Amino acid sequence: MQEKPTSATTLEVPPDALEPKPDSLAAKVIKFPFWYHRIPLPGGIVTPGWAPLDPAAYQIPDRLDGLRVLDIGAWDGYWAFEALRRGAREVVAIDDFSDYLGSLQQDDRKAWQTFDLCRDALGYSEPQCQRRELSIYELSRDAVGEFDVVFAFGLLYHLRYPLLALDLISKVCTGALYVESAILDDFSPYRGGMNHGYAGGQMVMEFYPDNQYGQNHTNWWVPSLHCLAHMVRSAGFDEVNGWKLRGQPTSLAECRGFVKGVKTAARSGIAPAGTTA
Repeated sequence: MQEKPTSATTLEVPPDALEPKPDSLAAKVIKFPFWYHRIPLPGGIVTPGWAPLDPAAYQIPDRLDGLRVLDIGAWDGYWAFEALRRGAREVVAIDDFSDYLGSLQQDDRKAWQTFDLCRDALGYSEPQCQRRELSIYELSRDAVGEFDVVFAFGLLYHLRYPLLALDLISKVCTGALYVESAILDDFSPYRGGMNHGYAGGQMVMEFYPDNQYGQNHTNWWVPSLHCLAHMVRSAGFDEVNGWKLRGQPTSLAECRGFVKGVKTAARSGIAPAGTTA
């Protein structure tokens, strides 16, 4: 997941709910010690996370009507719920709860409790919005089926085997893969930190055996954007496009890149996963 910006956010509630009743939605949100995502909920409530920094930067289509979507590393569920809001017919969210951002206590992560609270508040059913504790290395068609769209946000640099993960994702994805990751274009801990990276389309990925990147021991690999795009292409996504979160980032949290990979068969009339043409 994304490194935390220096300024944290607080629970947003309407002015008349600043002292919520014990059984209110706002009170239930406040009870959780940590939120990663900022999720808009009914009644003007927004959960007190910080991610995503810029939802528009992910370039997810405005409409995902009728599509089956997989959200890998779902945390509180922002992108799972967003896919449903954009018309997805079914979402499967998976997480293995191995990421503690280098600083969280184990009790700070409440597994699926925050996800379930938001799902219930937003009115999505369990069959429509499934969630499963599953490692990326357990991903298979037998386990989860096939998907038209896969989200892999804040995932690859936390993995010891990112190329294996992309191969496994490719086996269950029939259409488009959206990846968001830390990138090296503007930052490298081995080259001097901020403004000392690998700009200009260099094919580079760094390895962190300890906590060299962001003081987080769960960060293993970070690629340049150019490298990330070709990693996705090598996994069987014929058409790839990459872009940065910020043209000139000013903090580690902004040193992020995106890649969209598309299997060209999906662009020539293939039916949504689970349907027939």
